Amino acid sequence: MSPAFNVAGYRQLARQRLPRMVFDYLEGGADDEKCLQRNLDAFDKLELLPRRLVNVAERDLGTQVLSRHQPLPLMIAPTGLNGAFWPGGDLEVARAAKKAGIPFILSTASNTSIEEVAEKVGGDLWFQLYVVHPTLADQLVDRAVAAGYRTLVLTTDVAVNGKRERDLRSGFGMPFKYTPRVMLDGLLHPRWSLRLLTAGMPQMANFASKEAYDTELQAALLSRKMDASFDWEALKRLRARWPHRLLVKGVLHPEDASHCIALGADGVILSNHGGRQLDSSCSPLATLQQVAQAHPGKVLIDSGFRRGSDVVKALALGASSVLIGRPVLYGLAAAGERGVSEVLDIFRDEISRTLAHMGCASVQGLTSDYIIRVS
Repeated sequence: MSPAFNVAGYRQLARQRLPRMVFDYLEGGADDEKCLQRNLDAFDKLELLPRRLVNVAERDLGTQVLSRHQPLPLMIAPTGLNGAFWPGGDLEVARAAKKAGIPFILSTASNTSIEEVAEKVGGDLWFQLYVVHPTLADQLVDRAVAAGYRTLVLTTDVAVNGKRERDLRSGFGMPFKYTPRVMLDGLLHPRWSLRLLTAGMPQMANFASKEAYDTELQAALLSRKMDASFDWEALKRLRARWPHRLLVKGVLHPEDASHCIALGADGVILSNHGGRQLDSSCSPLATLQQVAQAHPGKVLIDSGFRRGSDVVKALALGASSVLIGRPVLYGLAAAGERGVSEVLDIFRDEISRTLAHMGCASVQGLTSDYIIRVS
């Protein structure tokens, strides 16, 4: 068992193990990174109002997510370049998710292919789609269907790439540029470097061929050169092509959420991309209750979750489930699959303890009556 006993502890372990360039890619946000802090601060504006004399000897953390039961109100957010944090990172995270009985959302920018994750891990696999090029998007959708994925997550908040100044300063990119500074940093982090040398340089596996077209697509994906023309009509076409559950991620405005669902989306994921796109964006918590009241059972959320109490607050405001991103990567960078499982265990324990302290015996019993808003 790791000496870390909270997400902040795993963050410190990840920081110690990773070269600065790689940790900054994991940790960084857009522009002045004010949105990163805004996401965290939003939870402090929500206080919990406990009830007493309730039997909480046993707490039920199970919940319904889009009419499917899962034992935890969590799922793994889509994150790219996981192989930079730990060799075979996508497989490590997917295995931990399967053990926990929760969905794993594979990113378009993964270092393991759609097919390999399905073949080697299985479980409740979801696929996240970046639309870099319409024809490529159609191909990825068809591959996901053929591989057995049953939920598609369309990311909509990357019309252009956020200005991530940490990455600009460090020169982070794929493949890594072996400058003297990068090589020195690698020598100062030998465990990470040896694993990378043994496993080989991570690639964007969904485009990993020697064809120039695929090389161009990898470069476009890394720099977030997406199809900025993707609009409501394009969403209609995607809905018609994808035969299973469809969620739209990156939505914040209540009217956009309603429009997505009117066009056939099964739900929305309120998100500001973890503060990595628009630095002046509001926190997803700002619109959660309004959207959830309009579309009960169809709203998920991410961005800034670090404690089990954060998760409880979102559930009380109407979220069906919470997507966890950076905390999972802290665990991955620290100890691979074991680290991810331990981070999920921390969330599980903190959610359960919070319910007990609140006098609420189950996740399903959470309502906004447990929340007080403070300025």
